[in-house]
Amino acid sequence: MATLPQLIEEDTQALDKILREFLKRSDATAALILDKGGFLIAHHGDTSQFDVTTISALASGAYLANQTIANLVQETNFDSVYQQGENSSMFVTNVDENCLLLVIFPAQIGVGIVKFCAGVARERIAGQMLTAEARDPDGGFDLSELNIADTSSLFKRKE
Repeated sequence: MATLPQLIEEDTQALDKILREFLKRSDATAALILDKGGFLIAHHGDTSQFDVTTISALASGAYLANQTIANLVQETNFDSVYQQGENSSMFVTNVDENCLLLVIFPAQIGVGIVKFCAGVARERIAGQMLTAEARDPDGGFDLSELNIADTSSLFKRKE
């Protein structure tokens, strides 16, 4: 079963706008949308200080480990992960069954404002994903099945 709807330029522009508005409201440094397999879908903000591909994979793993811990303590769901550092903090929250929202923000900013703004952003992101899925319900794909070493099947010239 496909996990991610096929996104077109309209979708990526809408996601970019959502992230841009989220960063403006929350004063966060960067926001990333990733699938639960750890693959980066979209990002906005200052990501020059870290590798977005690696942080996406690791944050997804941390979120999924958190879900396993929830099951061990008979909790149905922990829907977010918060890591606080001296200079930067990270907040990862569930968007829908396929996606996560990852936020990097200065440690001086309270997590409460980030959580509040993230709630609005994740509803909008989930809505855009539903729009993309409705466009072609059977057209999605599982990013983990892609062979990144051989992209010839992905990028073909239209004839």
